[in-house]
Amino acid sequence: MNIEDKYKEALDFLFSQLPMFSRTGAPAYKPGLETSIELSKYFGNPHNKFKSIHIGGTNGKGSTSHMIASVLQSQGYKTGLYTSPHLVDFRERMRINGEMIPKEKVVNFVENWKNSGYEGHPSFFELTMIMAFNWFAEENVDYAVIEVGMGGRLDSTNIISPLLSVITNISHDHNQFLGNTLEEIAREKAGIIKKGIPVVIGETQQGVENVFKDKALETKSDITFADKNDERSKLSNLLSKINLPLGGDYQKKNLLTVLTSLEKLRELGIEISDEAIIVGVEKVCEQTGLMGRWMIIKKESPLVIADTGHNIAGLSYNFNQLYRLTNDGSHNKLRIVIGFVADKAIDKILDILPRDAVYYITNAQIPRALAADKLWMKFTEKGIPCKIYSNVAEAYKEAKREASEKDIIFIGGSTFIVADFLHYLSPCDGHDS
Repeated sequence: MNIEDKYKEALDFLFSQLPMFSRTGAPAYKPGLETSIELSKYFGNPHNKFKSIHIGGTNGKGSTSHMIASVLQSQGYKTGLYTSPHLVDFRERMRINGEMIPKEKVVNFVENWKNSGYEGHPSFFELTMIMAFNWFAEENVDYAVIEVGMGGRLDSTNIISPLLSVITNISHDHNQFLGNTLEEIAREKAGIIKKGIPVVIGETQQGVENVFKDKALETKSDITFADKNDERSKLSNLLSKINLPLGGDYQKKNLLTVLTSLEKLRELGIEISDEAIIVGVEKVCEQTGLMGRWMIIKKESPLVIADTGHNIAGLSYNFNQLYRLTNDGSHNKLRIVIGFVADKAIDKILDILPRDAVYYITNAQIPRALAADKLWMKFTEKGIPCKIYSNVAEAYKEAKREASEKDIIFIGGSTFIVADFLHYLSPCDGHDS
């Protein structure tokens, strides 16, 4: 059996474990740290063999993780990066200096696991996480940037003892697991704040600010709010020198969170030059493989943009930015290829949709997706005209066929709508032809 066949077999095994939450939703949700602790101990506690930075929050944690990793890489450190979910290739979840884990490493890990005799039943996410931690330890990374999967307090990644914890912001998402109020969600996110370990909070938000302050007081952790940072003058000077390649409005807040986090790492004695910060941020996409964040697929005739924003806060940023592009006279009609997962607050999201756009509704090819016909019914109930398509590729083709040169086509609503779109374009380059 060649390596490609072995790799496919290994992936099939991983996906057959307790399913990925990202694909199936609630049936795959497995909160708690017991299995992760046991599993890590079984592999010699690899998470204790490298220094880490832990990134949580509702929106922006992926971009923030990639930017911090890219800066550390630019400084010359061997840098691991663990994120989720993946868009095109499973191996996107774990990288060292931007390079995805080799297929041979995935195969070897799975084969060793299957022959290990371990009697527990870890989930896909728990196995994948330990695979990443084990690889990072084997490769002797200097630092690893670890993105929280969901929540924080009970997330599998919360077994690490990082140098720094970062929480980007709080918004409504995964309410059925994390709580119905922002305060409840914030308490779950604050669970990554550990005794004596400094924490950076990306945004000062009314109603949740004290949740973080109280937790930091309890753990005796130094806490810094990025938008109230005393070092803001230094950061402002650096901000003006950075040509941020990520085009979404929300990335300006993420960048401030990143810069504040890097200042804290400097205070911990980690050498990070201004030059490394500038280069790392400006080359984040090419150095870490970041995709799907206000991703310009085509620059014109028509303009095509994809973004993984998938909750009210993230989509509000996207729609406001799209409004500006159509209202300034530079573009005409807005055409939106859209779909959602079934466990989102769809009615609330539909209330913020631009009413003068043309909608091509569809569903991603995952069990968790909201079926296109059900979404069509919700659009109809709201009085929003739309067209229905069986998959993302067909929806995009029709939007492209109907679009004029000055129109905008936006693909989003769900991470997995964007994933299917990138699969359609090309598993290699993600660019339209």
